[in-house]
Amino acid sequence: QVQLVESGGGLVQPGGSLRLSCAASGSIFSINAMGWYRQAPGNQRELVATIPSGGITNYADSVKGRFTISRDNAKNTVYLQMNSLKPEDTAVYYCNARIWVGVALKSYWGQGTQVTVSS
Repeated sequence: QVQLVESGGGLVQPGGSLRLSCAASGSIFSINAMGWYRQAPGNQRELVATIPSGGITNYADSVKGRFTISRDNAKNTVYLQMNSLKPEDTAVYYCNARIWVGVALKSYWGQGTQVTVSS
């Protein structure tokens, strides 16, 4: 059993910052890629940023230069530093991890954390 637990969401004013965290626990052999996705009301879930085990990051164009993804492999944790937040960043943010469980590579999702950018 693998669990992803997110934290760090909340309400912030435009231009502010938040840092999201996502910790993986359970029967983990190793973690391949980790990432953050978001879903606003009425919209499909979209990629925000990913970071593979090799460390080459990928960002959605809408967050480039404002968001930074990082990971701590010793803690099985991925972070998303969000700066210069805009109202259009408002969404539920989901953590994703592709984890080797035995010989199988499986995809897991966190429960989501709400980020609201509003004055």
